[in-house]
Amino acid sequence: MTLALLALHLVLVGVVLPRRLAGSRRLQARPAAGVAVWLALMASFGTALLLAAHHLAAPLGHDPAGLVGLLPHVEAAPAAAPHAPAWWVPASVALAPAAVALTLGVRAAQLRRRHRAVLDVVAVRDRRRGTLVLDDARPAVYCLPGRRARVVVSRGAVELLDERELAAAVAHEHGHIRGRHHLARLVVDTFALALGPLPLARTGRAEVALLLEMAADDAALVVATRTELASALCLLATGGPVGGPAFAAASTGVLARVQRLGRPTTDTRTGAPVWRFAAVSAPLLPYLLACAPHP
Repeated sequence: MTLALLALHLVLVGVVLPRRLAGSRRLQARPAAGVAVWLALMASFGTALLLAAHHLAAPLGHDPAGLVGLLPHVEAAPAAAPHAPAWWVPASVALAPAAVALTLGVRAAQLRRRHRAVLDVVAVRDRRRGTLVLDDARPAVYCLPGRRARVVVSRGAVELLDERELAAAVAHEHGHIRGRHHLARLVVDTFALALGPLPLARTGRAEVALLLEMAADDAALVVATRTELASALCLLATGGPVGGPAFAAASTGVLARVQRLGRPTTDTRTGAPVWRFAAVSAPLLPYLLACAPHP
């Protein structure tokens, strides 16, 4: 019964919900909460997968007793539980994605460090805007996140955008840096690398990337109007792609973002408690399923 409940949860979270949530305007209205929901679904799927692996490894080593089973027992536990070694199986499975995330994080940090070292030599610092100006005719505005973050503006972008549009694009990049969006990307990239064909991994990666851009757009609206930001995005969309682990102002979902900026402003507080509850409860649900009583 426990395995059946966990399997049903895996199908629901890994296949059904990602297809229903993809392109959700409700999540796009609150992009930061939307990212939290997608990350919670990935955490919930991973937790359920580990619990299922544990139950498969030790099918007779459990005595589910509902929520009461989560409470500590008064009597002393035996010195060596017969099924204790079975925990090495899910523990080993859990260490694998952690090692992958660490590898990807170190590699991305190295690429950013090399890119930053080159920029510090060839680019000119603009202290008024807090950016580095790169002598490149292609219009581009992007950032290198991390401990020594940089916002880079190409000469082509300076010539193409007016002062307000350029300020909007730069504020967008600062939104990425302040929000530490590269950490969320690291999580979804690791999940996608481990479970690429899964709809939650494939769709979740694309949705999180778009929602992070929308969250940075919202940060830019503090210093710019929606029209100025939308104009900057459209103009920069003609620029060349930025390589490496960087965020570019017009690199992801420009059409969806411009359409969102053109929609009437919604109250972001509406429905926010629901999404917060979903983000908190989703990773805990597999534990409740695993502890559910069954005949």
